Amino acid sequence: MSDAVQPTAAEVRAAAEAVKTALDRHLAAVERRSGEDDPAVYEAFNQLAAAAEAYDELLYDRHDEVTPFEIPGTEESLPPYTGPEEPNALSVLIRRDYAVVEPQRLLAQAQRIEAVDEEDGADGVGVAASGTIHGALGILFGEFEPDEIVTRHKEFGLEEGDSTLWVTAADEPADPGEWLEAPFEQIDPQRVVCRFDVSAVFDDEDLDDEDDEEDSADLDSELDEDEDLEPLDADR
Repeated sequence: MSDAVQPTAAEVRAAAEAVKTALDRHLAAVERRSGEDDPAVYEAFNQLAAAAEAYDELLYDRHDEVTPFEIPGTEESLPPYTGPEEPNALSVLIRRDYAVVEPQRLLAQAQRIEAVDEEDGADGVGVAASGTIHGALGILFGEFEPDEIVTRHKEFGLEEGDSTLWVTAADEPADPGEWLEAPFEQIDPQRVVCRFDVSAVFDDEDLDDEDDEEDSADLDSELDEDEDLEPLDADR
């Protein structure tokens, strides 16, 4: 950052005072909490996170220094659950992403399915469907359950991407056909009971940690080997 747009010392000091104020408010909210998911505690937490992030950025821009703590981001976290204590219905929302990495394998699988349907005399999607990627995908997902595709995705020429599963609670079951046109648009985050995410990002983080441990182990091994070496005789 150039000197022309650097924050002033007074701005950094004000940001630090804002963190102190937010800390006091958060502690007070925790001490007065009315339950495990008290909205006041959640709001105070968000204010503290925002104040700490602002201070950290200004501190770095002005003094090239960072804070020794990290508050988890609030954008990716769910708000406190406010749904029914004893839900009478639930919805399970699942999204799984795939990449088509072997189109020929996908097309071949779709053609096999069409051939079997024709032998059985079933009314298929049409002979031309298996000749296009989108047509082959329609045949594939029409023939197999999504959970089966998860376990067999490689033989279908697919590669897994990120996936997420959300379980949401409801007071009553939805009327038939009520949400089919827009299945994911009316989800209340405060009625999400739990969620499970799978991403290559998490795998990369684990690999980085393993690499760091391996590098450290290799270094320790090299040091041990050096210690085992006999010192050279100065008289030789």
